[in-house]
Amino acid sequence: MTRAPANLLAVRSLLLTHLNVDPNTVRAADLEPAEVGIVGDPAHRGGYHCGSDRVVTNDYSVVESPRDRAGLTLDAAALDVGGFEVRSGGRTHTLSSFSLWCVGQCAANAADTRDIREIIYSPDGSTVKRWDRLGKRSTGDSSHRWHTHFSFFRDAIKAGRDQRPVFRRYLSSIGLLEDDDMTPEEHNWLATVHKNLTVLDGRNPIGQIYTRMAEGRDDTGAPVIGNWNLQAMTKQLTALQTAIDALSNRDFTDEPAIVQGVLAGLTPEKIAAAIPPTIAKQVADELARRLVA
Repeated sequence: MTRAPANLLAVRSLLLTHLNVDPNTVRAADLEPAEVGIVGDPAHRGGYHCGSDRVVTNDYSVVESPRDRAGLTLDAAALDVGGFEVRSGGRTHTLSSFSLWCVGQCAANAADTRDIREIIYSPDGSTVKRWDRLGKRSTGDSSHRWHTHFSFFRDAIKAGRDQRPVFRRYLSSIGLLEDDDMTPEEHNWLATVHKNLTVLDGRNPIGQIYTRMAEGRDDTGAPVIGNWNLQAMTKQLTALQTAIDALSNRDFTDEPAIVQGVLAGLTPEKIAAAIPPTIAKQVADELARRLVA
């Protein structure tokens, strides 16, 4: 039996949380649960709303892309979004403006849209259009005047890949979602960077640098002497952490690329190269005291 996958149920929940303004009352202005569908009704055959038990011969949702052929399971791979009207940021936002925003992001090939195969929508409630990543179709039936259809490549659904980021960005762009739009994976990367900058117990590469300093050794293990300003080094690390925090609060077009750029600049080799070849004995003593503490 065709089933609704967890990653599309998560998108459904996100949209209803923020666009069903009055969840206790059915209103035309709100996006209601009945207006956000994933699995086609029992009579539905063929297309992305169907899993492997309901596809038909030469089904376009399977045969036109190797991503769909490789990803075919019992999971549906589509989401329908019905009409809504919300006020936010001094403007009125509707299904049409939402659809146009999503199509614009797909046409620009934003990183978080690349699992979307097509969007069937109406820009004005009258004309029906289709944006197709594969460039095979340009329109749809009249039912799309009052709902917008999203198809996702089946391999992305099969892999369980999170499809919420682009929809979170939309909600953020109209002022309904104040949280940042970074994925949990991106936040985990930043947390790892922060830990590597602060843990001094020698269990990670950066901590090992501090351990060598505390023991009075350079990268080769040889004893070192000289002058080193602990306050200056601490200020540099603090500034670096502040920059990372600032990045986490900004809205980037391609967040993964930004995160990768930050990480690329924080290799243990580069940090080691920035440390002067000599270290004052009092600094080694101070770091040794901190390690013991």
